[in-house]
Amino acid sequence: MLALLGLRDPDGGDWNRLRALQFSQVNQTARLRVVVHAVCASIAILLYAGQAPVALLASFAVALAAALHFTLRIDRLLSVDERPRITRAEINRKAAATATVALAWCIPVLAFTSFAGDTERAGTALLLAALIVGSTLALGVAPFITVVFGSITGLAMIASFLWFGQFGMAIAVAVLLVVVLIGVANVARIHMNACLAEAGNIEKSEVVSLLLREFEENQADWLWQVDVNRLVRSASPRFAFALGKSIEEVEGKPFLELISGEGWSTGQFSTSLHDLAERLKRRESFSNLLVKVFIGREQRWWELSGTPMLDDNGAYAGIRGVGSDVTEQRESSEKIAYLARYDTLTGLPNRLMLTEALGDALRYAEQWRTRCAFLMIDLDRFKSVNDSLGHQVGDKLLAQVSARLKEVLGDNEFCGRLGGDEFAIVIRDATDRSCIERVAKSVIARLSQPYEVDHHTLYVGASVGSAVGPRDGRTVEDLMRNGDLALYRAKDDGGGEHRGYEPALHANAEERRQLEFALRRALENREMELNFQPVVNAQSEEVVSFEALVRWNSPEHGPVRPDKFVPIAEDTRLIVPIGTWVMEQACREATNWPDHVRIAVNVSPEQLFEPDFASTVVQALTVSGLDAQRLELEVTESIFLRDASVARASLEQCLALGCTIALDDFGTGYSSLGYLRKLPFSTIKIDRSFVQGAAQSSKESLAIIRAVVAMADALEMTTTAEGVESAEEAELIRKLGCTKIQGYYFGRPMRAPDALQLFRRRQSDAPDRLRA
Repeated sequence: MLALLGLRDPDGGDWNRLRALQFSQVNQTARLRVVVHAVCASIAILLYAGQAPVALLASFAVALAAALHFTLRIDRLLSVDERPRITRAEINRKAAATATVALAWCIPVLAFTSFAGDTERAGTALLLAALIVGSTLALGVAPFITVVFGSITGLAMIASFLWFGQFGMAIAVAVLLVVVLIGVANVARIHMNACLAEAGNIEKSEVVSLLLREFEENQADWLWQVDVNRLVRSASPRFAFALGKSIEEVEGKPFLELISGEGWSTGQFSTSLHDLAERLKRRESFSNLLVKVFIGREQRWWELSGTPMLDDNGAYAGIRGVGSDVTEQRESSEKIAYLARYDTLTGLPNRLMLTEALGDALRYAEQWRTRCAFLMIDLDRFKSVNDSLGHQVGDKLLAQVSARLKEVLGDNEFCGRLGGDEFAIVIRDATDRSCIERVAKSVIARLSQPYEVDHHTLYVGASVGSAVGPRDGRTVEDLMRNGDLALYRAKDDGGGEHRGYEPALHANAEERRQLEFALRRALENREMELNFQPVVNAQSEEVVSFEALVRWNSPEHGPVRPDKFVPIAEDTRLIVPIGTWVMEQACREATNWPDHVRIAVNVSPEQLFEPDFASTVVQALTVSGLDAQRLELEVTESIFLRDASVARASLEQCLALGCTIALDDFGTGYSSLGYLRKLPFSTIKIDRSFVQGAAQSSKESLAIIRAVVAMADALEMTTTAEGVESAEEAELIRKLGCTKIQGYYFGRPMRAPDALQLFRRRQSDAPDRLRA
């Protein structure tokens, strides 16, 4: 009550704003109140005319007029700009103005009654009672003003009646004041609640209007409405624009007709349109319903939400909702979904879809007690296409490969691309074991046919590895891993072949994994050592060089053959630190030999492609103090398959240091005589397979050796025959004109102390000692 009167401000509310709501109607009745007071004052003056002095009557009229004028001024100040808040100080000023009016009315109550009788006093009390009650009705919304006016005039009347001994009238006035106070409190409370509700509704209406205005201004969304017959009503401009029509063309038309295109006449509706029609028919609300619509002949996607409408009697009046065109978002989502499941280059399913298809095939096989199969395909010689002609040609080649794969597969096979030049096929039902071999042979035969890409005729083959489920694996991961192992077996067998999975392949893979793990710690644990195999002059049989050969004695696996751990080292790039260690140890050991004896060190392609390979050579020579002319680097033809320019640049830097270069295993790899012309090799090493063939009187081997020797002599290069194991073979090699010989006949790979011991013997009996 004190808060409503404005005497205190409780916490937790904007009471200044609430007082502004109270006084909003007080200001609207200001002129009416002045008129009422003037009428009542005129009645009071007429009541006492001829009884009270004229001066007293005039003073009352002047005082009341002045008080009313002051009150009007205060009211105007409170109503300036329709202020949303009124402070307690302003309420106090309003109460003071009301008090002046009340004091003006005290003049007839206290002064006029002394000149009249009981009738005039009762009349004056009746006039004031009417003013108090009227104030309760007119100013009850601002209770403090009514309380001030009623309290002052009421107390004046009580005092007057008590002075003249009219106790009953005094009690009646007191009762009237109590009733007025109670009424004022109720009226103020009711009015305050009504004002708050009205203000809340106005604020909500403004918010809704703002939201609707912003919604209509949004180009992506629009409002729609249909009646009980599902005809469009109150079409918004945005809705008509989305339909590509004017509002007049849309209004009153069937909603489904407008969005079904030619389907309206044929009756062929999309599933989403059927769903929308059913919801409209059932008169139910829906939200974010994705509908495929046809605006003319153009297909679009709309997202619609709708809510049933009810009229004043609660009857169904239609559905109103909002919609938006989400065609671009839908197409983006479909594109993202496509990219997530399909390979963009070939259009084939990607690894994700392949794994899902394989999983389905496995479940089908287990359910029906059948078999499925997984085939991994890898292109042979594809890398050389990329390296020589570029990735753009390689990509076009892959696109043609994918097209050929689609040609050879049937409904029972599912094909996809795993990545790079690897593809895969899932055979859903492989109960017939011959179907796997048939599919694999068809793939190999079709992919091995020549390709025409950008005026280039390309030849690439294919290798296939297969695994059968659930025999070779009951999970997708197991089948894919085992198919990969079978593919490695097919590649190791020369490519262009199909190999099925065997349990031994997994054992080999596990052995390889363990060897790789142990190899990573071999250098750190000093498990590596060097052996040296002598190379002798073909005529004098004098040792002219040694080839450094790395050996690995593993505590876990025992002595590991080089043909086992070297490929692992190259695949894992562990060959780089191993090769660096070999070069440093070989150079250090060669300083103990005579100055004319060289040391030959095998260099892996992985080492040559290291940017600091030349620095590694410099470091080994510097630390050991070995003359660069005594270091010979042995490389194979495979170094030129990846990036010939990089390999050539690294070797030219080594040549500039004074080192020599030998071409090892000549004729067994990707031979090209152009390499001999571009890079000055010092030695060509003839592979042992040709030496063994010549010893068996193979015309081809003999012709190859003679050709290599003649070519080397013409290019001022020396030749070294490898794998000489008998005196007859040594004599044959001499007759063929080879410069140097290397093989078990002259010495097996030996440890460093044994190699050093060779130079402490007499040169005259060197051959006999070497054979020992």
